[in-house]
Amino acid sequence: MLLAGLLLTALLMLSVSCLKKDKFPDTPAIQFVSFTKIQNATGVDNKGILKISFTDGDGDIGLTQGDTLPPFNIGSQWYYNFFITYYERQHGILKKIDLPFTNNSRIPPLSNSGSTKPIKGEIAIELYINNPLSSFDTIAFEAGICDRALNVSNNILTPDIVVKKR
Repeated sequence: MLLAGLLLTALLMLSVSCLKKDKFPDTPAIQFVSFTKIQNATGVDNKGILKISFTDGDGDIGLTQGDTLPPFNIGSQWYYNFFITYYERQHGILKKIDLPFTNNSRIPPLSNSGSTKPIKGEIAIELYINNPLSSFDTIAFEAGICDRALNVSNNILTPDIVVKKR
């Protein structure tokens, strides 16, 4: 009975030690998950939610409110760690459009301070999608993230998004 108990314990320890732990590169990697349009009360598409998945090998994604000095501040600009570029499809060609506002954002810390454990998950951000200065109704977003070590992820491009303007 004791031998069977020891054997069972050894097998259990062996199986637990063989569990695969996530291991990712220290540079963040992202993938497009979805884009959901949000209509206002009149049926116009004003906003949308971009959802991406991410991995980061050392888990250092995120900026605190106090991260305002270099390298997290560039001149008088707040440093962002979620970069989003707006495009319109004009006459069949995807064209980058500089809006009068930014969709860039700051991702808060996603793991405990000082932690270097791999992390993965999803991030969703609400974006303005209806450019009132344009009559073009097909847009796309390009997105990328940056971690605290200033490692920059790959960029993703959303599929075309048709915006109901009026």
